[in-house]
Amino acid sequence: MTDPKFYEQLTPENSAMLLIDHQVGTMLFGITDIDPVNLKNNALYLAEVAKLFNLPTILTTSNPNGANGPLFPELLSTLPQAPIVDRVIINAWNDRNFVAAVEQTGRKKLIMAGVTTDVCLAFPAISAVAAGYDVYAVIDASGTWNMTSQNAAIARMTQAGVKCVNTIAIAAELQKDWTLPTAPGMGQIFVTRLPNFGHILAGMEHTKMALSR
Repeated sequence: MTDPKFYEQLTPENSAMLLIDHQVGTMLFGITDIDPVNLKNNALYLAEVAKLFNLPTILTTSNPNGANGPLFPELLSTLPQAPIVDRVIINAWNDRNFVAAVEQTGRKKLIMAGVTTDVCLAFPAISAVAAGYDVYAVIDASGTWNMTSQNAAIARMTQAGVKCVNTIAIAAELQKDWTLPTAPGMGQIFVTRLPNFGHILAGMEHTKMALSR
């Protein structure tokens, strides 16, 4: 029998945000399929969306005192109340503290990104689907060593039932209607995290001011 939860839309009431190992060390700077600056921007974009919609959010680190380094400091300042699961187990889903934190959210839809797509993201995403969760893997807030590795990771996750998406799709599905009270906050996130959007709005404001003189 088909589980209806896999066809429900994302909402602020049914979703949790999991940001896995977005650290400033060697893994980030080994990524080549996406510019590390853009990856970091998109991870912070997700964090700001989670804050706007008050989504239960979990942060993780892998060996933060070693070469992987600490979490992005901006993540900590954006989500100061989010629990952080420190671990040395490679697949976050094999860490009982991580799974317990996910269970405590009470949510069955997991929006998940990891600093590396093929390991930090793919391993727990596939494991969570096997455990009965509906997983949205955010590809542009994750990265890997080359496009071959990225494409292989996406194919593997898709075959396992993970939904591969991008950051703006997550934001838009949660917002769903520009008449909702979160619209101004989402607009500000778009201005901050989508430079072209901000430039267009600035140009429109400049034109309005010019026409009103």
